[in-house]
Amino acid sequence: MKKAPLIIMIIGYLLAGINHFVHPASYIKIIPPYLPMPAVLNILAGAFEVLFALMLIFERTRKLAAHGIILMLIAFLPVHIDMVIHAPLQLGSITVTPLLAWIRLIALQPLLIAWAWWCASVTDERPA
Repeated sequence: MKKAPLIIMIIGYLLAGINHFVHPASYIKIIPPYLPMPAVLNILAGAFEVLFALMLIFERTRKLAAHGIILMLIAFLPVHIDMVIHAPLQLGSITVTPLLAWIRLIALQPLLIAWAWWCASVTDERPA
């Protein structure tokens, strides 16, 4: 039961990371203009999401991966703040309304950070 949220997080970050390479335009579009080299930032974000997802698989690297995800989510805050400022905006088939942008910033980001923090403590121990 304790493993299910960890497995969901691993799959989620793997898919999100791969999506940075499959649909880069959607991500590049939301990178604030004051950040340099948006295409490179997108590649780095995708690569780190995949790397951290793979590191979550192994107990030995899980805590480091979870802390990396937390730092990454904090680093993404300027993107989410910029989305609040510029909403509504279109991301593929999704219209990000001001309400959705605020929910993402003040509810979803802290929830994702807490989830990563929790995953850092998941062990592979089996009960005796």
